[in-house]
Amino acid sequence: MTERYSLAIEDQLRASQAFWDERYACADYRFGKIPHPMVCRLAQHLPAGARVLAVADGEGRNGVALAGLGFQVTAFDVSPLGVEKARRLQQSLNVPPQNYQTCVAGVDDFNWPSATCDAVLAVFVQFAPPSMRLRMFQHFRNVLKLGGLLALVGYRPEQIAYGTGGHPDPLHLYTKDLLVDAFGDMAFLHFESLDVELSEGAGHQGKSAVIELLARKSVA
Repeated sequence: MTERYSLAIEDQLRASQAFWDERYACADYRFGKIPHPMVCRLAQHLPAGARVLAVADGEGRNGVALAGLGFQVTAFDVSPLGVEKARRLQQSLNVPPQNYQTCVAGVDDFNWPSATCDAVLAVFVQFAPPSMRLRMFQHFRNVLKLGGLLALVGYRPEQIAYGTGGHPDPLHLYTKDLLVDAFGDMAFLHFESLDVELSEGAGHQGKSAVIELLARKSVA
């Protein structure tokens, strides 16, 4: 059973790598080089030198921005091409390499560090079907220290009607109830559903239905 499960994960990983490599093959950065505003919101709550895990960081716009602010960022993405472009972005912005460490990995083969992170950043990480999302959300919780922060941004199901980016399957998208069920025991510092105009490279353009969460892991 374990061997079959491992082979299934490998098949999913190869398929996902091919999908994202194709999207990142453009000469420019598909989602731009400017970080999402959640990066600034998170940074305001972090102590100097905080250790941050940037999940599925793609071409690096969010993780590199945090590293440029002096935080110690570990990032991963399933796409080798995305990781390569993230390293080029880090170099072009003169971000010290020790501040931004990235590798090729997926949700199920990344070595999630237990209770060592001051923050987890997950921006539009909605490739995961519900079963994988459960595992991923549990990883988010497990890697955080007590008092650590989760910064999460995603599309709501209403995004499908806009057609301006994101996954076409509503099961991959986030609702308030879903996030409350997953993280309701954390202290919510910011939790908002909003429709905004996104202009993030070719990948996110136009009116978008998003949800934002910034929450602190309980120290009790």
